[in-house]
Amino acid sequence: MPPAEPDAPGAQNAPAARGNGTLAAPPAQRAVAPHGGRPRREPPSAQVWPGSPQPLGARFRTGPDGRTGTNFALWAGGAESVEVCLFAPDGTETRAPLTELTHQVWHGFVPGVLPGQRYGYRVGGRWDPWTGARWNPAKLLLDPYARAVDGDFVLVPEVYGHARDWPDAPVADTVRDDRDSAPFVPKGVVVDDDDDWEDDRRPKTPWSDTVIYELHVRGFTRRHPDVPPELRGTYAGLAHPAAIAHLTGLGVTAVELLPVHQFAHEDHLERRGLRNYWGYNSIGYFAPHAAYSASGSGGGQVGEFKRMVRALHAAGIEVILDVVYNHTAEGGQGGPTLSLRGIDNRTYYRLGADPRGYADYTGCGNTLAVTQPHVLRLITDSLRYWVTEMGVDGFRFDLAAALARSMHDVDMLSPFLAVIAQDPVLRRVKLIAEPWDVGAGGYQVGAFPPLWTEWNDRFRDTVRDFWRGATEDVRDLGYRLSGSSDLYDWGGRRPYASVNYVTAHDGFTLRDLVSHQRKHNEANGEDGRDGTDDNRAWNCGAEGPTDDPAVAALRRRQIRNLLSTLLLSTGVPMLVAGDEMGRTQGGNNNAYCQDNETSWVDWSLLSDPGWAGLRDLAARLIALRKEHPVLRSGGFFSGLATAPEGLRDVAWFGAHGRELTDAEWFAPASTLGMYLSGTDIPHRGARGEPMVDDSFLLVVHAHHQPVGFRLPGMPWGASYELQLDTAQEAQSAPPRVPHAAAGTEVRVGARSLRLYRAVRGEAAATG
Repeated sequence: MPPAEPDAPGAQNAPAARGNGTLAAPPAQRAVAPHGGRPRREPPSAQVWPGSPQPLGARFRTGPDGRTGTNFALWAGGAESVEVCLFAPDGTETRAPLTELTHQVWHGFVPGVLPGQRYGYRVGGRWDPWTGARWNPAKLLLDPYARAVDGDFVLVPEVYGHARDWPDAPVADTVRDDRDSAPFVPKGVVVDDDDDWEDDRRPKTPWSDTVIYELHVRGFTRRHPDVPPELRGTYAGLAHPAAIAHLTGLGVTAVELLPVHQFAHEDHLERRGLRNYWGYNSIGYFAPHAAYSASGSGGGQVGEFKRMVRALHAAGIEVILDVVYNHTAEGGQGGPTLSLRGIDNRTYYRLGADPRGYADYTGCGNTLAVTQPHVLRLITDSLRYWVTEMGVDGFRFDLAAALARSMHDVDMLSPFLAVIAQDPVLRRVKLIAEPWDVGAGGYQVGAFPPLWTEWNDRFRDTVRDFWRGATEDVRDLGYRLSGSSDLYDWGGRRPYASVNYVTAHDGFTLRDLVSHQRKHNEANGEDGRDGTDDNRAWNCGAEGPTDDPAVAALRRRQIRNLLSTLLLSTGVPMLVAGDEMGRTQGGNNNAYCQDNETSWVDWSLLSDPGWAGLRDLAARLIALRKEHPVLRSGGFFSGLATAPEGLRDVAWFGAHGRELTDAEWFAPASTLGMYLSGTDIPHRGARGEPMVDDSFLLVVHAHHQPVGFRLPGMPWGASYELQLDTAQEAQSAPPRVPHAAAGTEVRVGARSLRLYRAVRGEAAATG
C-alpha cells in the first residue's frame, strides 16, 4: 500500500493492512479524512423543546404554550447524536440538537419553524465500515419522511461519506470524508398538511373494468401543443383539460405514473451529460418529485400533485403510482451518503457477507432490509400517506419479489406481504406486483397471494411470439387470451390478477417492436451493454425506417394485431402512452436516460395520416370492452355450460370450423378461434343475476398466407356479424359487410385478426 499523501483529500490515516493483504479493522479514529486544513466554525443553535416521537418526520403544529413550530422526529437506532439543521434562503445553517430519545426515535419541537423551512439532519455515530457502521455527521442527510424536497443532489466528492478520491481505490470506502456536504445536497421542506379531501370523489373502478395507461408525468405533456408551455411536463400539465381529454377520449380508467417519488440522478449519467428520466432511483418516499412541479420546490409541489389527482378523479380516472421501495439512490459500496446510509446503514440495508458491501437483489447496488420493523414501517407509512393524504388509488411495486424476501429467499408469507394483507387502508387499494427481481429464485409470476395482481410477462412474450410467427402451436396463446388460468386460477384469484401488456416503459414501443430486430441504444453511451437482447421483435423485413410501402403497411397491421389482442383478452390490459399513436424511440429499448424527444410523446402523430387511425382503433376496442362484460370476464372460464340448455362459456375452434381436439392443441398451427358465450358468462351481477351479453368469435391468424376459416354452425351461431378486421386500415367503425352464415368459409387475411358477433336464432335472419 502506498504511503498516505497529506495533500490529497481524505488521505490522512490510511487503514492498516495485514500481512496477507486483507484489511485489518482499525479504530474508527484512524480512518478519518481531514477537513482541508480549514478550521470548522460551529453554526448557531436553535431552541429545542422535547416534542414528541410521533409522528415521524417534520410536522408543523401548535406547541404546548400556543406557539407555532415544527416537531421533528427521526428513527436512528444506533446513532449517538442527531441534529436538525435549518437553512435560511442565503444558505446560513442553524442547528437544533435533538436530545430526546424515545424507542430509538430522536425528537424535538423547534418553536418558530414555519412551513417552507428548509432542513436536513446530521447524524453522529461510529465509523466502522467493517461492521457496516457508516455514521458521518459531516454529511447532511435528507429526512426519509420529508413531504417536499428543494434542490438537487450534486454528486461531487463531498457528498460521499467515504473518501471517494482516496488514491488507493479498493479501500476508499473505509476512509471517512469529513468535508461538509450541505452545499451540494437538497433539503427537506416543512409542509403544512391542511387538506381534508372533502371535495374529492374516487372512481373506485372494479378491477374487471380497469384499463391502465402507463405514462410519464413529464414526457406525456412535454410536447403537447394545447397545454400551456409553462405547464408542460408537470403535474399541472397532466391535470390540464387537454391532457385529460385524450385519456377520456381513449376510455382508459387509470393512469399508472412512472416513479414520482423524489429521486436522484446517477453519477455515471451526469458524467455523460445525461439524466435519469424514468425515476427508478428514489431517495424521498413521501415527496413528489419537485422537477415535475410548475409551482416550484418550496412545498407547492404537494398541493399541485393533489390538484392533479382531483382533476383525474373528476374525469373518472384513477391514479396508480409506480413505486420503488426495493432500493434507494445511495447505490452500492461506493455510493454517496444521502439519507438512509448515514442514518443507520446496518439496519436500513441488507448487508453482504462482508458488511462493507450490500446484498443486491435489484441490480442497483443495494436492497432495503424490509424484514426490519422500522424499514417496513417507513414503506407502509409512505404507502398510507399517498393514499390518505395525496389521494392515490393504488401502486405498482417495482421488483416486488425483492420486497417479499425474508432472510434470502422469496417468501409469500414474508413480513411485507403479511403487513399489506392486514392493513385496513392498503388492502383496499389496487396492488400490482412486478413479480420478479434479479436474485436467485426471484422470478415469481403467478405466485403472489390473493389481493395482488401481477404484471404478466408470459402474456407479453406469448403474444409477441405468436404474431411474429415464433410459436409452434396455439396452446399457450389460448391460456393468455382467456385470462392465464394456468397461472392465476388458485386461492380465489380472478382473471384480473393478470395485468396483460405487450409493451411497457422498459423495452421497445409498439411501433419499434415491429420496426426493429435489435436494440439501438447508442445514445445511452453504454456501448450497447444496456437493455435486453431478448426483444421477441420482428422488423417485417427491413431494419428501422423504410420507404417500402409494403413493409410500412405490414407494420401498421402488426400493430393493429398486437393492440387488438391486448384489448380483447381476458384480464386487465395496460397500454403505454403514445403506443396508440405510433410513438417511436428510434429502436432504443432502454430509454431510461433519454429526457428528450426520444422519450416524450409526439402529439403530432395524431394528425399523421399513417398513424391517426390507430388512436381510433384503441378507443373503439376499449369501448367494446366497456360495453360487453363477456370481453372483461370477472371469473375464469370453465369450458363447461352453466345451464343444461347453454353453451360452454368458452370454446376453441380451428380453421376447419370444428372444436379443437386434444391432439390438435399440440399440432403445429398459426390460426385459432376463441368463442365467448354471452349467455354463459362465468360471473354474476351485483344481485346474483346471470350476466347476459352478445357472444363473440375472435379469430387470430399469424401465417404469412391468408386462410379460409369456416364459421361454426349451430348452436354457436346462425350467422356472424364482422366487428373488426385488422387487415383493413380504417377501424373507426365496424366493416360494412353482410352477415356471414354459419358454415361459411371466410377468407382471413395474412397476419390478421377478426372479431365477429355471433347471431343466434331468429335474429340471424335479419342479417
